[in-house]
Amino acid sequence: MEMETLLAQAGNRRDPLTGSITCPVYQTATFAHPALGESTGYDYTRSGNPTRKALEEAIAQLEGGQRGLAFATGMAAITTVLSLFQPGDHLVLCQDIYGGTYRLMEKVFRPWGLTATYVNAVDGAIEAAVQPNTKAVFIETPTNPSGQVYDIAAVARCCRQRGLLLIVDNTFMSPYLQTPIAHGADIVVHSGTKYLGGHNDTLAGLVVAATAELGDRLYYYQNAVGAVIGPWDAWLILRGLKTLALRLDRAQENALVLAKWLAGHPAVEKVNYLGLDDHPGREIHFRQAKGAGAMVAFTVKEESKVPEVLARIQLISFAESLGGVETLLTFPAQQTHADIPEEIRAATGVNRRMLRLSVGIENVQDLIADLAGALAD
Repeated sequence: MEMETLLAQAGNRRDPLTGSITCPVYQTATFAHPALGESTGYDYTRSGNPTRKALEEAIAQLEGGQRGLAFATGMAAITTVLSLFQPGDHLVLCQDIYGGTYRLMEKVFRPWGLTATYVNAVDGAIEAAVQPNTKAVFIETPTNPSGQVYDIAAVARCCRQRGLLLIVDNTFMSPYLQTPIAHGADIVVHSGTKYLGGHNDTLAGLVVAATAELGDRLYYYQNAVGAVIGPWDAWLILRGLKTLALRLDRAQENALVLAKWLAGHPAVEKVNYLGLDDHPGREIHFRQAKGAGAMVAFTVKEESKVPEVLARIQLISFAESLGGVETLLTFPAQQTHADIPEEIRAATGVNRRMLRLSVGIENVQDLIADLAGALAD
């Protein structure tokens, strides 16, 4: 079946008793057993819940993996993935990774004994960073917020040759636009809060393992740590999946119009959007993804313009996060990437003149009017 159909039917199980076509919210902490030695398949919601299972099966199917796991937040999902490794292990990560992932690696896992090297998307950079104790490569593509593109298949080949796991954060693209496992990734992670949920009303994290063995290992940590998604939030993500294709199609259309408009604005120095012809990673990106997404980063010419824009916007909200139906404007240097050292931010263009748009589904002319007023002299 095509992806749009899989999304529309995500989590659907026709109830044999009621005929309900949508998955119910099993809002329970525990499950009764019929008798000693007998089970319904569920014991305690930390270990498993029918609503969560429906979401986990749906995301595994959408990403083309063997097992899906759902967590309370995206950071809980990434924490569980990093729990696969041991003190003394080394990882290679993309340089302009999400600030929360960097903070987790440097402030939590490095003191524990895990080490990391951060590289950019230049050919050969990952290979050069591999050490004898390297166990995995962790990338975003496109990266947040500068939009660097990694060739997933090429990185996967590098990892296979060296016996490394490849972990891909697919939050920006979602499985509707990109399926990293199809290109050789071993593990895919998502902040389900973003495009999968799509309405800025729930927190969630998702992991998909390419193999059953990896899935079993990850499930052990999921159950042991207990940072699982609750039934209600799992249901909200399932509901969000059903309209993902429609939402992203509209948001992408808006993003391209906005990116072109921003590129012609006298106050704007640079626009970074994969839908523009001049994006340096465009060719690689469209070999592995079927759309440009709806994230637009732009750099204004004068730093003094940033606080003016953030104060003047009316329709667009100055807020962290992304992927919802509402358009959001973020100041990465002070918000999402504040924990990343300034020298790394500077190397990837995340300076104090950069702003990031998560483009929503509003009428694009209304969005242009709002930005025009905010950028005016």
